[in-house]
Amino acid sequence: MTLYAAIPSILALLASGLAGKAQADACHAPATPVSQVQGSGEQSPLAGQRVTVEGIITLDSRQQGGFRGFYLQQADGETDNTPSTSEALFIHTARATGKAGHRVRVEGRVKEFHGLTELTGVQRIVDCGPAQYPEPVPIRLPWPDGDGTPEHLENMRVRVANRLAVIDTYNLARYGELTLAAEPQPIPTEIMPPGPAAFDRQQQQDRQRLLLDDNRGLRYPDPLPWPPAALRAPNSVRTGDTVTGLAGVLDYRFGAWRIQPSTVPDFRADSWRPVVPARTPDATVRVMTLNLENYFNGNGQGAGFPTARGAQTPEQFRRQTARLTATLQAPDPDVIAVSEIENDGHHEHSALASLAQALGPHWHPVRAGDDSGSDAIQTALLYRADRIALDGPASRLMAGPYRQRGRRPLMQVLRPLERETALRIVVPHFKSKACRGASGPDRDQEDGQGCYSHRRESAARALVEWIANEPDAKKIAGTLITGDLNSYAMEAPLTLLRQAGFRSMVHRFHPCTTRACPQTTFRYKGRHGSLDYALASSELIPRVTGAWSWPVNAEEPSFLGYEEADTSVSTSPWRSSDHNPVIIDLAL
Repeated sequence: MTLYAAIPSILALLASGLAGKAQADACHAPATPVSQVQGSGEQSPLAGQRVTVEGIITLDSRQQGGFRGFYLQQADGETDNTPSTSEALFIHTARATGKAGHRVRVEGRVKEFHGLTELTGVQRIVDCGPAQYPEPVPIRLPWPDGDGTPEHLENMRVRVANRLAVIDTYNLARYGELTLAAEPQPIPTEIMPPGPAAFDRQQQQDRQRLLLDDNRGLRYPDPLPWPPAALRAPNSVRTGDTVTGLAGVLDYRFGAWRIQPSTVPDFRADSWRPVVPARTPDATVRVMTLNLENYFNGNGQGAGFPTARGAQTPEQFRRQTARLTATLQAPDPDVIAVSEIENDGHHEHSALASLAQALGPHWHPVRAGDDSGSDAIQTALLYRADRIALDGPASRLMAGPYRQRGRRPLMQVLRPLERETALRIVVPHFKSKACRGASGPDRDQEDGQGCYSHRRESAARALVEWIANEPDAKKIAGTLITGDLNSYAMEAPLTLLRQAGFRSMVHRFHPCTTRACPQTTFRYKGRHGSLDYALASSELIPRVTGAWSWPVNAEEPSFLGYEEADTSVSTSPWRSSDHNPVIIDLAL
């Protein structure tokens, strides 16, 4: 056949191909159901295959800083009515065709991206025009199946039917995220003994969460999206606040289920900022304890910044000092026990001297010599000399795990002026749960106690032995152990101290339930518990008239700390540290 004779056949084939392409691109033509792409398991059965799908853009994330794609869901009348399969996909593309509320036809390759089923390598998108949004599926937390994997709703429009509590604000400033749950989540070892059950409960808590995202992948978004008006000191969002009106797309990203909202949710300030606890009528001594979150003062003369820890500039240090002073003065204590203060001695330019000077002329530091340990930080005591007198010298624990290292506990006997009854105070700061350098028995045993539990237990044993071997002072009412023990209430160190007769006074006045603890001092990864204590000896307990954790810090976003440049609230107590202070009243 000559070339000229073949031309009609060639044209016919081209026409046939064009017609086939036109039909493939035609809206409402046969397409692969989205539910078939998703499948009923965690992985798509069509991963790696090219498919054509058709549905409605429910949320567009192709804006600057977005996730470079959009969420597509099958129209309500076109679903497979199978509860085990999702009817939506994320379409990863930079193509600009289509917008939210429009039906589109998309050709691309199915891919599993860190647990998210998506279409990528998109070759064409056809805009079919406006369409009705699919109805949102009502959901509730906790997830009804108990395993926290709503895979069958991935990328679909949802509406949260119940009120959720804010349990974590850690990533609010970093990524614009808030962590939500149906109810507060206590640290398991705050309410149950360490062991497999505590570890399992922690895993279950992780699965029963939902992140409120902002449909962006930006680091450090400005302004912050939550609460709806810009986050500022007078407009905070505290853990314990609640959120309603949550509606949007249920997304799975960065290892967590999250909602990309289509409407602005409603926030309610259920976690109000409380006034300072009033001193009990019979109290003669009020003791306050606070982890200062690394109080370092440079060279003590306005220079020497940035420091090894804490404030990085003189201005930051001034704000840190003002915040801490506001927190420490508000309860009107007679004695203050602190941890995480720079271990640079007691000279006139030391961090301890700077803090005492900021508190006022009546405040004096307890001087305990130069045996405070090799750590960069130390424990310390301050007292009001117009109310309190020291009874003998201070001492440090230098045995057991403190023989060569660590933050050595401080002991001091003191008595209110014009009274004969004295009080022994011991200020420890046990090793943290951070796992750096942990080996052998100090590694995480997966029992809920984290790393270095063995060292903390050894520290508790040494502390008990030290106190037991102290000579009796005349007319001493008892011993108060107060400080940061880096251990939750049911963990081994606290069990040892209870067996030795020391009881947590905050837990005595505000007991925990199996579901929550009303007064705790620290929050970590969405869970709350106590790391800081006022532990009274058995003979001192009858003299304790009140004990509290004052929630000024741990419930507030870290973004509101002294590191930020909002000088309008420099004298506010809110977020002066990452720990809440403990306050205890005694009748001596």
